[in-house]
Amino acid sequence: MPAKRAASRTDAREYVLRTAKENNVKFIRMWFTDILGFLKSFAITVEELEGALTEGMGFDGSSIEGFARIDESDMMAVPDPSTFQILPWRPKEPGVGRMFCDIYWPGGEPFEGDPRFVLKRNLKRAADMGYTFYVGPELEYFYFQNSETPTPLDQGGYFDLTPPDVASDLRRDTVLTLEAMGIGVEYSHHEVASSQHEIDLRYTDALTMADNVMTYRLVVKQVAQQHGVYATFMPKPIFGINGSGMHVHQSLFKGNRNAFFDARDPHHLSPLAKSYTAGLLRHAPEITAITSQWVNSYKRLVPGYEAPVYMSWAKRNRSDLIRVPEYKPGKENSTRIEYRSPDPACNPYLTFSVMLAAGLEGVEKGYKLPEPVEENVYEMSDEKREKLGIKTLPGSLQEALQLTEKSAVVRKALGDHVFETFITNKKIEWDRYRTQVTDYEIKRYLPIL
Repeated sequence: MPAKRAASRTDAREYVLRTAKENNVKFIRMWFTDILGFLKSFAITVEELEGALTEGMGFDGSSIEGFARIDESDMMAVPDPSTFQILPWRPKEPGVGRMFCDIYWPGGEPFEGDPRFVLKRNLKRAADMGYTFYVGPELEYFYFQNSETPTPLDQGGYFDLTPPDVASDLRRDTVLTLEAMGIGVEYSHHEVASSQHEIDLRYTDALTMADNVMTYRLVVKQVAQQHGVYATFMPKPIFGINGSGMHVHQSLFKGNRNAFFDARDPHHLSPLAKSYTAGLLRHAPEITAITSQWVNSYKRLVPGYEAPVYMSWAKRNRSDLIRVPEYKPGKENSTRIEYRSPDPACNPYLTFSVMLAAGLEGVEKGYKLPEPVEENVYEMSDEKREKLGIKTLPGSLQEALQLTEKSAVVRKALGDHVFETFITNKKIEWDRYRTQVTDYEIKRYLPIL
């Protein structure tokens, strides 16, 4: 498993100060995330670094989506020294570093609207039960010629090499940049759709991974821009081809032992893993507004394009919502489940939080896992799916919000502030979307009505 964070905050602070001096770092970017998952940043000079590490830096939170109201705007950004990295794409003389921050009220209390705090709180729930939550997301994305029109760079397909393979250079430079920032990469390859690609990050603890996902999305876009093209994590940018998902592999560890593994079980899943998976299945509709938070997300979650719609699980069938990768002898620590509905435009802190909360709900209440469905669920009749008890994910952001709004599991996972602010924001998004007149309507109705 990956190395743990610095043994102590003091050691980490000393490392940051020493590394900044040795590498002639002049500016440090303070990174944090708003409720919708957008990366926010402000910069300090190295002269302010020691004070920032000790006391944090004040800022106005009233302009950040989902943060404080205007009458309670003062916030403190306290950098996590274990996240310090030098930005490889910035000049080396003087250098630029970055740290992720936790957000606090001026009085020193954690700010309940900080997505990083939300994830930490859910991870503590798992830790209090004796577990560490590990995740490995697979983020898909597209390269286009620009941000105005979705014009692909290639016509390749899954694992294709299509000379002149510009995208391979883009992926290579992205992987090298990620590794320069201490982020482990396992695979990179062309995905199913034209100009669609994937870079898989190495399995690690959920807090580190959420930070890594935020970094990954920025690096992908930064490298693309340097090559004169545009990268997007929009779930469904082109009609009629596959959209982009973020399949999340996950497991619970107890110390160095994978608590999901059981050698005696036919599926090599422990009772804990089965209850966890049952929790994810049962609460999947409630958490979908978080894992697929955009109007466009539901253009991806339709049958026929490899995105899961039906709530079932299996070992080999990729049409299911949850897949259990095949066990390899001697690889007990690799036992995991893969939750396939999230998309790469989600807020990773909130997405990991609600997945963990749903799974732990199943563990604490002893949910029973139904039988796997290895048959292609897309090709089943409605009658057969109903007989097997296979339900569907919500078909629109509006449907998803109606389910989330009633969910005690999601409210508990997110806390009242994030829960209510998120739902309010998404209702506004849906209202704006449903009142738009689209190109489809103009082309379809204007000539005949």
